Amino acid sequence: MTNDMPDPSSPKPAATRRIPLAIGAVAIGAAIGLAGFYGLGALKQASGDPACRSAVTLAHKIAPLAHGEVAALTMATTPLRLPDLAFTDGDGQPRKLSDWHGKTVLVNLWATWCVPCRKEMPALEQLQTKLEGSNFAVVAINIDTRDPDKPRKFLQDANLTRLGYFNDQKAKVFQDLKGVGRAVGMPTSVLVDGQGCEIATIAGPAEWGSEDAVKLIEAAVNPAAGT
Repeated sequence: MTNDMPDPSSPKPAATRRIPLAIGAVAIGAAIGLAGFYGLGALKQASGDPACRSAVTLAHKIAPLAHGEVAALTMATTPLRLPDLAFTDGDGQPRKLSDWHGKTVLVNLWATWCVPCRKEMPALEQLQTKLEGSNFAVVAINIDTRDPDKPRKFLQDANLTRLGYFNDQKAKVFQDLKGVGRAVGMPTSVLVDGQGCEIATIAGPAEWGSEDAVKLIEAAVNPAAGT
């Protein structure tokens, strides 16, 4: 006689269909969640730091002055707060970019092995001298990683006495700026407002002691005076 009773060990068709459907639903939900996460991250990155919007407004205002000797400056279009760069001063004491809070700062990275950097240093000295006493400072950070006496000797031999000596023998400041897309080579300079926000960046040297550069920096330091 034929046994028409169902075999208890056989999987139920409905259950087997529900399992892959459930797995698919979880996978789709995870994909949507990841898309939302990365989408929000990209949106946040694109919108930048809201506290730095005034720096972008300032960059737009002084952009007409970025010509002549400073035509290569790239003005900020997205609010960006720089990392709080850490380095040491001439006495070996730890310093940070935030030590200049409230001042407009031209951060410059240089090294003695960089020929354009060495040629640019006198111009940075001239800029520091011309704007001395204003709410501005040139913070030129040396990133020689081998001989710490070499950059000091270079500054001494070139009679560059107005520039403060700052250095980072691990060159981490370069990596920190590279991490936010603001260091692709040497020299690198970033004009920063008193809140640590980017106003403008330049990859390569500039004639910082020129009339064009001084006028632009003065406008950044005192935007109320007009362009």
